[in-house]
Amino acid sequence: MKKLILVIMMMVFAGVLLTGCGEGNTVSESNGDSATGTGEESTDSDAAEDEVENADADVVENEAEVRIYLVRHGKTWFNTTGQVQGFSDSPLTETGIEQAILVGENMKDIKFTTAYSSSLGRQKSTTKYILAENSHEVPDIVEVDGLKEWNYGGYEGKTNEEMWQPIFEQNGLELDEEWSQYAQLVEILGDGGIADAIASNDTENMAETYEEITTRAKTAMEQITKETLAAGGGNVLAVSSGGQIPTILETIVPGQYQGEAIGNCTVTILTYKNGEYTLEIAGDESYLAE
Repeated sequence: MKKLILVIMMMVFAGVLLTGCGEGNTVSESNGDSATGTGEESTDSDAAEDEVENADADVVENEAEVRIYLVRHGKTWFNTTGQVQGFSDSPLTETGIEQAILVGENMKDIKFTTAYSSSLGRQKSTTKYILAENSHEVPDIVEVDGLKEWNYGGYEGKTNEEMWQPIFEQNGLELDEEWSQYAQLVEILGDGGIADAIASNDTENMAETYEEITTRAKTAMEQITKETLAAGGGNVLAVSSGGQIPTILETIVPGQYQGEAIGNCTVTILTYKNGEYTLEIAGDESYLAE
């Protein structure tokens, strides 16, 4: 009997110990769940951050496209008389007006989200003539300084020969009526070298340097793109000049412009999407077709 009681007591004591151990395990497991829960919360937090980052990436990826129709102004008086025309201005000739109207007619079905020009009369007039032919409701014209032609300083209004002859001669080339060696000059100096040569030769010290010109160009394109994206993207009409358009291209799509001629009222088309510009065509004359 005593042995039986002793065995029972030992069994009860062992049961208490086992229960304690079980409760200890439960606490441990509970703490483990808490730790695991913390880990899961951390994982959830990381996942949430990843989702935000992915969402941001999707926003960039799905960013509206901007399509920029960059048009050179129509022919002007100074274009006809062979005078230097940068910040100085002269009105459109009858031919220039006809060119702008033709471009407008050929663009009449394009719905423009925004429209830009500089304060130069020849650019603003061209923009107005183009928009006047449009079949959609047209936006107000916003003036952007960076669309202005190069500032030729003391050469403004003078003959082309006065400004260009010294630069051609300095590089062993000859300036003729056909500008047949101009491509060679560009190959030697590049866009920047030509601008800086003009600034260096300007005795009035008023002509812009290439850095000043490109800064204007970059700021203008940033404004145009940002404002058009804010309006939902779409098509842009931007009217500029024959010297500034190649500069804009060299600034935002370096290497894509291959020196195509930018004649009066020719159209250069750029697209912007996901933070990148792409040149589709430069100096397109098809919009001048009757």
